[in-house]
Amino acid sequence: PASSADWRHRQQQVVRATQLAWAAYARDALGCDEYMPLSHRGRNFTHLGIGYLAADALDTLWLMGLRAEYAQARGFLAHQVTFDQRGAVSLFETTIRVLGGLLSAYHWSGESDTRLLVLADQLGTRLARSFNTSTGIPPETAILRSDGIPFAGDCSTSESATLQLEFRYLAKLTGNLEYRRQADRVIDVMLAAPKFAGLVPTRISATTGLFTGRDISLGSRGDSYYEYMLKQWLQTRRSEPDLRSEYDAAMAGVKKYLVATSPRQNLTYIGELLRVAGEYVQFSAKMDHLVCFLAGNLALGATNGSALADAPPLARRDLDDLALARELGETCAHMYFDTPSGLAPEIAYFRQDARESSDNQLLPDGDILVPPADRHYLLRPETVESFYLLWKITGEPKWREYGWRVFEAIDKWARVDNSGYASLDDVTQLPPPHRDSVEGFFVAETLKYLYLLFSDHDPVSLSDYVFNTEAHPLPVFSW
Repeated sequence: PASSADWRHRQQQVVRATQLAWAAYARDALGCDEYMPLSHRGRNFTHLGIGYLAADALDTLWLMGLRAEYAQARGFLAHQVTFDQRGAVSLFETTIRVLGGLLSAYHWSGESDTRLLVLADQLGTRLARSFNTSTGIPPETAILRSDGIPFAGDCSTSESATLQLEFRYLAKLTGNLEYRRQADRVIDVMLAAPKFAGLVPTRISATTGLFTGRDISLGSRGDSYYEYMLKQWLQTRRSEPDLRSEYDAAMAGVKKYLVATSPRQNLTYIGELLRVAGEYVQFSAKMDHLVCFLAGNLALGATNGSALADAPPLARRDLDDLALARELGETCAHMYFDTPSGLAPEIAYFRQDARESSDNQLLPDGDILVPPADRHYLLRPETVESFYLLWKITGEPKWREYGWRVFEAIDKWARVDNSGYASLDDVTQLPPPHRDSVEGFFVAETLKYLYLLFSDHDPVSLSDYVFNTEAHPLPVFSW
């Protein structure tokens, strides 16, 4: 097994990767909202940009001790970003990345860098106008300069339900409880809406407050609804039991309707339900990479963040959740290690019948099937996030070793000469072709979780912090 010195060395490899990624961005596109590493340029979401990548990277740079890079990112945000500009932005992405990033960096500054809190409050004020609909369910797009009533039709369930950790913490820090009221109102509407065995469709109507989507998924547009139900309960020191009840009901529904096992490799996976004639009856053996968050989330919910060795005896439900967490962690590892590159596709399908043949299987007699359109890898974090949480909670060293294998594959295939890292087009080809893009979550999440996974002295205690869905650690608090 790897020694402490090995893990320190591995952790330094992650720091080196972060420095490479940041240096290329800072050289070619500092301050831009998007970075294209192959063409050495950046792009903005609005005319002036909103500091998207800089805010997202702040706490990663801080936690890794990269003070010069941190000063560069912070300086840009403090002196060159204004939210008083024309343009529309994604409410969800801007909340989890920019607002979450500013709030986390303010906390980690010892709550001394008040410029970051002022920026967070200025952004929060503009984004919060989106909540002024008849039901409080916001539209997916926020207009930065708008005093009118926002228009919202059918909205993404996860996007509406993944704003609360950030706005509640902003309310706590500023004393402006209107932020809390608006964010909580969305959840109240969702708690009251009818569900299918605790599970929610992927769309919700902002006019009726009822769920409208035709599919139930723990992937895109569903995932972080379930994540934030648990994390909001943890955020306020487990003081809101209805949130935990809703999460537990949903996980019972997952175990009853969405969990399946593949016939040859015996892999436990999470499928989707499609509505037919008004009933959620048609099972689809489709699992987005995004669903891999659930392994860590189940482990977190089973012990509330305590290490298993320190936790009181677990109830049957929590033991079941932890067992499912481990099984899903193994499946998500297979999604990486069964491909030629050792990196996972965006979406996997699972064989349901041992006899069916497919051109899309990863291994000759394997159960994971990946159609050509789904073979890209965006340097996503969900699997290493779960490895990190499983390691912290179970103490089983294999999760760290899995994380190291993933990092080695990223470093081997996604690194671009003189330009940091890039997303990949096809994980089944060797070498996988590069895309001219790199997502902000690569530094904000993937590299941060790997750094913390390899740390012997993790600064983030799962009892004292909740990670928002962009891996920004926010402290728990009481109102």
